[in-house]
Amino acid sequence: MDDRHDEERDPMTQQDPHQGDADHEMGMEESMSYAMLEEVHPGEIVEGKVVHISNDGVLVDVGAKSEGIIHLQDLSHRRVERPEDVVSLGDTIRVYVVSYEGEEGILRLSKRRADEQEAWTRLESLMNEGEVIEATVTEVVKGGLVVDVGLRGFVPASHVAKGFVNDLNPFLGQTVRVRVIEIDRNKRRAILSRKRVLEEESRVSHDALWSNIEEGQVRSGTVKSLTDFGAFIDLGGVDGLLHISEMSWGRIKHPSEIIKVGEVISVKVLRLDREKEKISLGLRQVRPNPWDTVAERYVPEQICRGKVVRLAAFGAFVELEPGIDGLVHISQLADRRIQVPAEEVTVGDSIYVKVLYVDPEQRRISLSKHQADVDIIAGDFVPDQEGEHTAELGEDAEEPRLNAYHAGDWEDEQPELADEGEEEGDAPSDSPHS
Repeated sequence: MDDRHDEERDPMTQQDPHQGDADHEMGMEESMSYAMLEEVHPGEIVEGKVVHISNDGVLVDVGAKSEGIIHLQDLSHRRVERPEDVVSLGDTIRVYVVSYEGEEGILRLSKRRADEQEAWTRLESLMNEGEVIEATVTEVVKGGLVVDVGLRGFVPASHVAKGFVNDLNPFLGQTVRVRVIEIDRNKRRAILSRKRVLEEESRVSHDALWSNIEEGQVRSGTVKSLTDFGAFIDLGGVDGLLHISEMSWGRIKHPSEIIKVGEVISVKVLRLDREKEKISLGLRQVRPNPWDTVAERYVPEQICRGKVVRLAAFGAFVELEPGIDGLVHISQLADRRIQVPAEEVTVGDSIYVKVLYVDPEQRRISLSKHQADVDIIAGDFVPDQEGEHTAELGEDAEEPRLNAYHAGDWEDEQPELADEGEEEGDAPSDSPHS
């Protein structure tokens, strides 16, 4: 009965004599798998290989039972549109183990958090060592700049430059040199300063420049700013003043006629005040002096056209070309005796003059309007003929300041020469020259 009863049992309930061995083997595999999973713990940073890339993220083999997933937002601290912008198939990367999710224990990973943890450690070391690092500006936000230092670092507006910066947008995309000044991991805050780097570099340049600068040197500098009275030139950590009177051999009304901000120019060191740390510079001194070759362009009896640029009690100064002025003595202005030059000419007039004599060494040219008029009336000279020297005439002519004259300048305080026994047209013999 017992045997028949055993034979009548439901075959589904009967146990295979080898079933025990199979169950034992399966249990061993599962135990090994879970053991492998236990080797990868949340909070760890491990290496893995990118085995699959999709639009939403990537799968990474870290040696666990199944691949771990990195969602798109966990790939980088930067905004990412495509996973391929960060990783490629087959890449070996370091990832942070976030957690096991769901009933199946899906392994969630983060490359961003792994990168950030390593970046925090690196930044702390750099801050302690006082090292300077390079960072790319990724965003311009209210109050400063966001930079990429392996995580989102912040440069406050007050630490962007040595002075106030009104518009930070030009920094977007630039790589800047910064120093780490504050770190707070708990608040995920990394503060950096570009200003401190600039200040330190400026101090080094400042000391180096003052240790070897000398009067008479010709140096290269960058035009930093323009004013009505001149320009400030950055010589490399130290600014020098280029006065408007030292910019050109001719007359200019504003420095912008000669130079522009950002331009690199060569200047001569004219004067140094080491105690007050002031440097006076000259631009015209490194450019050709028109008086060096004036005798090649102007000879006695030559008739030229020029512009009246200044009146004095003893005559009128006429600009023949930028940097070259001649004097028409009051006795040579007209065919009659006049009391003041203004009776015959005014500042800004374009007139013809005859060269009486040229003295390059003293930087003097004596001119005569009266004699030029006589030759023109007699037909001995035809105005505007080929080869005639003509000064460039401006639309507006204002009497320039005396300290802007560098050539052909006589003092105003001169006695009239009429009836004094001096040759007509000669300049006073005791007058100083620039």
